[in-house]
Amino acid sequence: MSIEAIEKPGETDVTARRGFALGLGAYFLWGLLPIYMKWVAHLPLMEVIANRVVWSLPIAAAALVWLRRTADFKVAIRSQRLMAMAALTATIITFNWSLYIWAIATDRAIETALGYYINPLVNVLIGAVMLGERLNRVQTLAVGLAAVAVAVLTYETGTLPWVSLALAFSFAAYGYLRKTLPLGPSQGFLLEVLILSVPASIYLVWLNASGAGHMVSSSWPDTLLLLGCGPITAIPLLMFAFGAKALRLSTLGLMQYIAPTMVFLIAVFVFHEPFGKAQLAAFALIWVALAIYTWSTLRENRAATSSR
Repeated sequence: MSIEAIEKPGETDVTARRGFALGLGAYFLWGLLPIYMKWVAHLPLMEVIANRVVWSLPIAAAALVWLRRTADFKVAIRSQRLMAMAALTATIITFNWSLYIWAIATDRAIETALGYYINPLVNVLIGAVMLGERLNRVQTLAVGLAAVAVAVLTYETGTLPWVSLALAFSFAAYGYLRKTLPLGPSQGFLLEVLILSVPASIYLVWLNASGAGHMVSSSWPDTLLLLGCGPITAIPLLMFAFGAKALRLSTLGLMQYIAPTMVFLIAVFVFHEPFGKAQLAAFALIWVALAIYTWSTLRENRAATSSR
């Protein structure tokens, strides 16, 4: 069965298994991403971001052609409204990428893990503020515990955990706005990287022409690392997009904790970043909040299923 079949309605056992494998693979690759970001940490941030965009473009285009979804894309690029919306989401995800890469390079991977742990709770908060969704008691408690965790970190360290909060809120904003873009996952991703590839390509041409770039003038390991920025960006995103089509929201809800858990473990045991009492208290509060939130979500999904 092809990936295209996963996008079709109707969940067979085979489709669900394929979807599970794709979703699991996407989160696993995201969990390993800090290691790759450490490998490119010696390279300029903007050059890494630009290469990440440019080399994602052919992969996204190839996926769209393979899935035979080019007609929708052609319609989208003729719409000024869709192009403006895609430009906004592309800008937000670029900010998120840039902050993430910078944080890994400056030994703040633990803060990135905390940010993506907080993200599901920020999504709940955005749903309440932007969409008027009512929070039940359990959800209110979970969001409250997350706020307490941020307060504990701020008090103990003397600084607001702005990296974690910026990552959580920017990714939540991206997800919220991305849902308003009336395009499939493959078309939307290609549109975003196409828009970003214009300034990214101009920047890379100028950088390498001036001799300051690392793609041509540097060693071959650096060249390979920059080329690899495309696949490590595009492949897990596409895997997740197609896997999500065949999975229940409750399954995705549990899977989303795989990547930050792997990042947390890598930060502590591979990068040996400091993890003191303040971080332990904050993470403990977040873990309790997520356990409460997940339990509530699973219970609601089970009740909705049984009532059908």
